[in-house]
Amino acid sequence: MCGVNFIDLSKPWKQHNFDIGFAKIAKQHENNPMQLQIDDVALFIRIAELGTLSAAARERDAPVSQVTRSLARLEAACGVRLLHRTTHGLSLTDEGDTFLNYGRRLLETSAELGAELSGKISGPSGWVRVSTSPLMAECIIAPSLSGLYQRHPQLHLDISADDRMADMARDGLDIAMRSGTPNSDTVVARQIGVHGRTLCAAPDYLRTHGAPTHPSDLAQHRLLASSASPSLNRWTRGDPNGPPDLQVKGHTRTDNSAVLLSLVLHGVGIARINDLYARPLIRQGRLVPVLQEHFVSPMIPIFAVMLRERHRLPKVQACIDYWQEWLQDNAQP
Repeated sequence: MCGVNFIDLSKPWKQHNFDIGFAKIAKQHENNPMQLQIDDVALFIRIAELGTLSAAARERDAPVSQVTRSLARLEAACGVRLLHRTTHGLSLTDEGDTFLNYGRRLLETSAELGAELSGKISGPSGWVRVSTSPLMAECIIAPSLSGLYQRHPQLHLDISADDRMADMARDGLDIAMRSGTPNSDTVVARQIGVHGRTLCAAPDYLRTHGAPTHPSDLAQHRLLASSASPSLNRWTRGDPNGPPDLQVKGHTRTDNSAVLLSLVLHGVGIARINDLYARPLIRQGRLVPVLQEHFVSPMIPIFAVMLRERHRLPKVQACIDYWQEWLQDNAQP
């Protein structure tokens, strides 16, 4: 990509070279605007996020030598060392930490400008990297995707489905769709919907083991629990003045919401299932709600989480706006 002048040192200069590791640094004096290549800035940010030159090279399918040359150009343009390289790995210098913050803002502005100009011509376009749980991928993204593509035909999605929260910066994600309230001040979160949870069992399980009629009956049943999110194993009682909430240890545990549903459907036990899954399966007769009058589920918000430097991109906003509309129309409690 072309060089971009975004800092003008406005001082005449003459060049003094000295070797400090990655680059021979050109010491800046006067009247020499800093010449930066946007791609070098983007690569430096990925090096800082991934932690190694080799990881950044693999991500770009490029030789490490090419990444090293890019870093050398950037350090020479800045006139400072941005990274320490030791046998233990890479670490940012103080100047590198400062440059990382400014570099992210530079990329944000560049991306917004490009997206704004192209969006005015042809609408939101490009690849959007999305991370979500397998459940939300199946229940929200998959059924809504045809409509999203119909509205915005220039968009493409790269979907990562995992119950564990991804590192958005390291993994280069645009959007993470998650339930519950995000607790990081490095991201922007927008609520796009809500969901609850219902205690369910398969008809085959109930025919074999009988249907519980009171919470005390659950001691004789196989209860299924989450090993990834222990908070999901607290089953809230409907009567706030009654017995304490039930903390489920689980006859069987799993760290995957899709596997939990599969266990219930195959008659392994009773579990509290996300309503995004449960409601259609209850209508189909494949799941049966149990003890509804004894346990309640507060509405849990569904958030679209974005990095601060990416949340205003038109392609990101287009996806989030559509999913919010889709959830309002298709997934109301």
